[in-house]
This record gives sequence, structure tokens and C-alpha cells, in this order.
Amino acid sequence: MKHIAIGILGAAALGLTATAASAGTLDTVKQKGFIQCGVSTGLAGFSAPDDKGDWQGIDADFCRAVAGAVFGDGTKVKFTPLSAKERFTALQSGEVDILSRNTTWTINRDTALGLNFIGVTYYDGQGFMINAKKLPGVNSALQLSGAAVCVQSGTTTELNLADYFKSNKMEYNPVVFEKLEEVNAAYDAGRCDVYTTDQSGLYGIRLTLGAPADHVVLPEIISKEPLGPAVRQGDDQWYHIVKWTYFALLQAEELGITKANVEEMKTSDNPEIKRVLGQEADTKIGTDLGVSNDWVVNIVKAVGNYGEMFERNVGSGSPLKIARGINALWTKGGLQYAPPIR
Repeated sequence: MKHIAIGILGAAALGLTATAASAGTLDTVKQKGFIQCGVSTGLAGFSAPDDKGDWQGIDADFCRAVAGAVFGDGTKVKFTPLSAKERFTALQSGEVDILSRNTTWTINRDTALGLNFIGVTYYDGQGFMINAKKLPGVNSALQLSGAAVCVQSGTTTELNLADYFKSNKMEYNPVVFEKLEEVNAAYDAGRCDVYTTDQSGLYGIRLTLGAPADHVVLPEIISKEPLGPAVRQGDDQWYHIVKWTYFALLQAEELGITKANVEEMKTSDNPEIKRVLGQEADTKIGTDLGVSNDWVVNIVKAVGNYGEMFERNVGSGSPLKIARGINALWTKGGLQYAPPIR
């Protein structure tokens, strides 16, 4: 979900950011012995507790990857569930060290809120879900004129919805709630005809409904929603560590380095693999970053590479079964691309 900043929050952000970042996040994290990771209140595939209370999902795993880079141990992370309304203040104030919570990268958040997005861990877009039994014959969002649409308030989702219906000269009745759980319950109870949010979120929400098979995600994508982790502005070292953790996950996949073979790959004769895994003679890549030279090894040991993380949480190995699509590597027709680690 994508909460829109209000003026007061944005103005406060810069002061909070400067204070929180000035302490040096890496030093603070090392001193307390773990990374505090801000996640959602529960979105399947991205961040949600399992039946044992352990957080699962791409966003949760990303924080484990950073813990692997910093501590050599992906378990040194604690999770703070945050609503759309709470998430930015929690990062600005220093309550969390990373916000990894299915959050859209926008210019407002880069500027007025004083955040730094480290990359796009999931390219998404806003979509629509309907109860096919209530709306038989509807197979396109362009057939939704006059529908009641459930949407979370104060989000870019709400604004995109208005833009889409206006631009297509259609009418709709917004059914608005502040909390995600309220939107889910209202849609499941039949208080609206349509549910709109990020398309990936719709697949996860569908699994939680009373009769998942009755619900269909329509094909239209009406917005760009580049989802990724963010850190506070004013701490370049921490920003670089988190950003290059993301790039390391992509580079590992591109080079065929997996959780299962990473130890074996350390003995590879391939100069690029040796360099990435910290086996190059006199390397300072890791230490220049502020971590150990085997930081990529530790990341992959913690969560695997990006492809493994994707498939396990939202792809073929998950209940969501979402295709890689534009989240594939650039070498396979997707948008995921890492600068060189050298």
C-alpha cells in the first residue's frame, strides 16, 4: 500500500532524518546486534508471519540479506509491522533501520519525506480484482463503470483509481477504509464489487478470502508501482550497504551462484565470480563498503540469490505462483539489472 505524505509529515521528516542518520546507522546496528526492519502488517509473499510467527516474504528476506552482509548471519534481524500511515515516521524517527514494506518509490518520498530508495525489488502495477460470480461476463476493467470499488484511503492507489475512471469517462462509487484489514473484510463481505491495489497484493489477498476461486484478477495494469526498500537520507554508508545488498542478490543470480552451491563457487576460476565472492587477491570491495570481503557469500547463505528469493516467496514455489515477467533479469528480458561489483 502506498501512503500519501501530508505537508506536516514531510516537513517533520527532514529534521527527524538528520537526527536519526547522524548517529551512523551501521555503528548503531552493530552496537545493538541486529537490524530493525519495518514490514507490513501482513501481505502474503512480501511480509507476513507464518503459523510459527516467523516473518516470510520478499521484503522480510531482503532484511535478512542485509543482516547477512553486516553480521554474516541472516537471523540477526527483528521485524516491526507497520501500517501505511505509520511506516514513514517509523523510518524517519529511527524506530526502524530499513523500511522494506511493499512501498512505491516516488519523487515525493525521495524529496519531501527525506528517504532514499535503494532500488526496485519488485516491479508492480495497480490492478483490479472482482468476484466473478457477482460480475459474470466482466473480463476487463473497462467494464467496471458504476461499480463500487474498495480502496485504502490516503494512498496513491486511491488517486490512481480516480485518474483511471476519469480518463476512461467511467463512474464508480469508492468504498474507502483506512486499514488494509478493513478493506479486505469489506470486499470479502460483498460490500463492494471490486478491490484495487498493487496487482501482486491482489494475488496474496485472494488467498485469504472465504472463497478464493470465485475471485479473478483482471488483466489491466493502470500504474507503475516500483516497490523497494528505503533508508533515511544523510547516511551514505548505510545507504550503500543496503543498495549493494540488492545488487549482490541480482549479480549472484546472473552468475549462477545459489544457496546450495555458494561454497563450491568460492573455488571457481571465473575471475568475476572470484571477485564477487571476495576470493580475489588483495580485494577491498567488502571492507570499502563497511562489511567483510565475503559479504556476498554471507548474503547468499542467508537467503539465496534474487531468483531464489522471488520463486520461494511469490513465484513458482509459493501459493501465489506469480510469473517473473518484468522482474526477470535483464539477460532474460526483464528489468532487473545490477551494476558491476568491481
